[in-house]
Amino acid sequence: MHILVLAPYYWPDSGAASSQFTMLCEELVARNNQVTVIAAVPHYPSGKVASDYRSWKLRREQHNGVRILRVPLPSIDRSRMSLRIIQFLVYQLGASFWGRGEDYDVLLLHGPSLEMFLPYYVLGVLRHKPIVYSVHDIYPDVGVKLGVFRHSTIIRLVGAMEDYCLSHAARVRILSTSFAPALEGRGVDADKIRLIYDYVDPEAITPLPRDNPFACEHGLDKRFVVLYTGNMGYVQALNSVIDAAHRLEEHQAIGFVFVGEGAAKASLIEQSQRLALDNVKFIGWQPAERMAEIYASGDICLVSLSKGMAEGALPSKSFSIMAAARVLLASVDPGSDAWDLVERSHAGIAVPPESPDALSEAVLRLYADPKLRQQMGRNGRNYVLEHHSPASAAQQFDELLVEAVESYNGREATHERSLPAD
Repeated sequence: MHILVLAPYYWPDSGAASSQFTMLCEELVARNNQVTVIAAVPHYPSGKVASDYRSWKLRREQHNGVRILRVPLPSIDRSRMSLRIIQFLVYQLGASFWGRGEDYDVLLLHGPSLEMFLPYYVLGVLRHKPIVYSVHDIYPDVGVKLGVFRHSTIIRLVGAMEDYCLSHAARVRILSTSFAPALEGRGVDADKIRLIYDYVDPEAITPLPRDNPFACEHGLDKRFVVLYTGNMGYVQALNSVIDAAHRLEEHQAIGFVFVGEGAAKASLIEQSQRLALDNVKFIGWQPAERMAEIYASGDICLVSLSKGMAEGALPSKSFSIMAAARVLLASVDPGSDAWDLVERSHAGIAVPPESPDALSEAVLRLYADPKLRQQMGRNGRNYVLEHHSPASAAQQFDELLVEAVESYNGREATHERSLPAD
């Protein structure tokens, strides 16, 4: 089967989306599929296009058996939403144009439709190809919660595009059980929805010594480290983590370390400076190949989401933390998938979101009990090995893609038989 994948973020970009699609595509190739990815040129997380790719020509590459078509993008400052929208549009135009010449059996892509609508329509609907639509957030709801979508016309437009993509997909993949009721409430047939959790490569993210090169390089081997790594956006509510660091300032052995970039980083730095915190450290973006070292540098690793956001999200970094055999401290909504993951895996502690008191109390409890930390780390590693490997996810996706093709072809055949004879 020839699978055409639309993935703006793909190797060597960093970030969860790039990692997830890169692992999936390579595993699908290992299962004897032909996979072509239409990706953007490397540009994440900064929005700055890598110097080797600053050309307006389509680039063709091959990586670990996956054929990659690179759509050129303008190099921008990703912190500015207006410029990000321009990148979205350029990618959609390029993907739609270059995808026309491809011959494929099924189209796989992820939402939101705001970033994917044009190639979804051109390469899926117009070309009469079965589509598997992977839902990573519920739109426009998440944008409304974050205050990104304020105008009623924009909200209706984004909602209409999302509904179109959901209704025309042969199958809809969700990564959280909490997505299903929301999608069914929008008219998506329950028979179309399939749950496939995110995954992590346990051979790339392995347990490493606490005093590793990354820790030594940044002076993290001298403190008990509460680590956050990844996107520092407003949805992560990391200002509450800074407040927790303020509460624990007197515990000089405990430090809070933030690794990565994001729209909220500047305000977080300003907050920590205003509070004159010497137990907070910021480190810039790091290449993906250092992730195992980075996670190993934390005694506790954080997942944080603002109130109401974890109801429709299960951050994939949770699995990376568990694969690294580090304690997972999740500041998320009670009853959410992320909360339930912590409880069923026994890999850490979950606390309510935006609660500096609860967060600081959990840090102190874990700081005082190294045996508990060690056991939680082992629990997380074992859980990931059993339930969240790329191979097991690829098998589920492979079955889902075949199902989508068979379902779509059966529907098309039924439609043709129902047409009146000439």
